[in-house]
Amino acid sequence: MPAISIDKISKRYGKVNALTEISFEVEEGEVFGLIGPDGAGKTSLFNILATLQLPTSGKATLLGYDVVADYKKIRKEIGYLPGVFSLYPDLSVFENLRFFATMYGSSIKENMRLIFPIWNQLAPFKSRQAGRLSGGMKQKLALCCALIHKPRILFLDEPTTGVDPVSRREFWDLLNTIKKQGIAVLVSTPYMDEATRCDRIALMKEGKIITINTPTQIIENYKGKLYSLKSGAIFGLLDCMQKCPIRCKYYPYGEFMHVSFYEADFDLQHFIDFLHANGQVFSELMQIQPTIEDCFIELVAG
Repeated sequence: MPAISIDKISKRYGKVNALTEISFEVEEGEVFGLIGPDGAGKTSLFNILATLQLPTSGKATLLGYDVVADYKKIRKEIGYLPGVFSLYPDLSVFENLRFFATMYGSSIKENMRLIFPIWNQLAPFKSRQAGRLSGGMKQKLALCCALIHKPRILFLDEPTTGVDPVSRREFWDLLNTIKKQGIAVLVSTPYMDEATRCDRIALMKEGKIITINTPTQIIENYKGKLYSLKSGAIFGLLDCMQKCPIRCKYYPYGEFMHVSFYEADFDLQHFIDFLHANGQVFSELMQIQPTIEDCFIELVAG
């Protein structure tokens, strides 16, 4: 039996469709990622699965419990880390942890083994007020509080937003440790690079799932030949690409332009000649491996 089973869940706010017939399953010990921009419906789905909101239609079960009928049983089995810091800023690090352990009828001593890799980094600051921690430390404390009752399912809604790159990497290292305990992890993130740390991901846009697969398989399914073009005049290049006679998709990527070609008989020299004929100067043009972000853009563009 999967830890999480979602069958055609939809959610409406008035005339707005936040979710449209979402379906997927998450196994025990799996890190499953929801990847998409703001407004994709990730938080709405978390709220339904955490029994904080009712779905408009569809069904979802956690550990065999229905999210509507069995919400009291579900709340004992899950840990939830929302996108904003939701602990008590005036309590110390240790006081927050003790509060959440007591609230769930557990104890710090009982489950210290589960959180020890995280708590080991927090212990030197255990007397500091939670509100005075750095962004990365706040998220580590919130993760400890979400795990202290040893949940079987962990929900993480954009847990690394606003956190520095080093702390983000450390946070994801911790998730690999957590999943080895058999805990199912459902995590959302706007950072495409974090998607590769998941076992499987669902790419979402406007309340719908575009595709579900492993990060590796999604990249392998990329249909075009992707090239990176470096130019000092990216806006002029954008205008020029509107006249490109070769079927392609293109978009700025920092100081680069990513261009994907789909013709079976694509000739790179033909494209180079087009750029030169239109007065475009570039310092670098090479074929590259697509990232999850490139795959997302391709799928959204159809």
